[in-house]
Amino acid sequence: MLHWERYIKDFVSFLKIEKGLAENSIFAYQNDVRKLQVFSEARNLDVKAIEYGHLQEFIAVLFDLGLHARSQARIISGIKQFFVFLLVEDEISDDPSELLELPKVGRKLPEVLTIEEIDALIQAIDHSKAESQRNVAILETLYSCGLRVSELVSLRFSDLYFEEGFIRVIGKGNKERLVPVSKSVEKEINRYKADVRDHQTVQPGNENIVFLNRRGAKLTRVMIFTIIRQLAAAIGLKKTISPHTFRHSFATHLIEGGANLRAIQDMLGHESITTTEIYTHLDQRFIRDAIIRFHPRNS
Repeated sequence: MLHWERYIKDFVSFLKIEKGLAENSIFAYQNDVRKLQVFSEARNLDVKAIEYGHLQEFIAVLFDLGLHARSQARIISGIKQFFVFLLVEDEISDDPSELLELPKVGRKLPEVLTIEEIDALIQAIDHSKAESQRNVAILETLYSCGLRVSELVSLRFSDLYFEEGFIRVIGKGNKERLVPVSKSVEKEINRYKADVRDHQTVQPGNENIVFLNRRGAKLTRVMIFTIIRQLAAAIGLKKTISPHTFRHSFATHLIEGGANLRAIQDMLGHESITTTEIYTHLDQRFIRDAIIRFHPRNS
């Protein structure tokens, strides 16, 4: 009897409870294991019957499908994590994925926008449309705060501490950090709130969410991608960009301006901090000063 569904369900619980991973990461891991499930069930293989040779055959299938090395590496990493879970739970005594090697992935430098390109994207927003001020605020927030797209769509009014000069961001694994916020972000969000957001009919459960769609519900990640790519097409931008491009640009421009690397790492969410550190931790003042001093929007 095949037990895939039970193991995958338990694996998801393990990632959520034991590892504290974000929903997006859990979904990616689950999809990776589902691929192995389809491969194995076609061969009538239960989880515990999988051996190293089967996994090599599975990887060969991924290669034959023409998947990029980076995609292959991510799937293999997910599979390896799954077997680590089974080993920890004493469901298996040997890890068949232990000897699997990840394909070599060349480091591809991410696209970075110039300040002029960012300004051009913002200026391309059609102000005859109701969502124009919202989209201005979205782009300013992505660039000036270096947020992930998942962090942007989940941003709440209770996370905005404009008087103190920070916003609170809930990042991967529910880790909390404080991000210095520029006056341009404060201005555009306040303008969006006064002109648009305060006049919307909001769907229940979305009252605290900052950025809403025209139906009064939380924006999707896909919608943010769509907005940005439409603007890129409007100005004839040849670069392939996404919401993450603004995050890369945020970090790159700060580094070019001479900001402290550790401060930038903190802003990108590589360390967890608590809300009270805005008042008690001297480094928080140092970090804020670094961002405010070196970010182009604050010059």
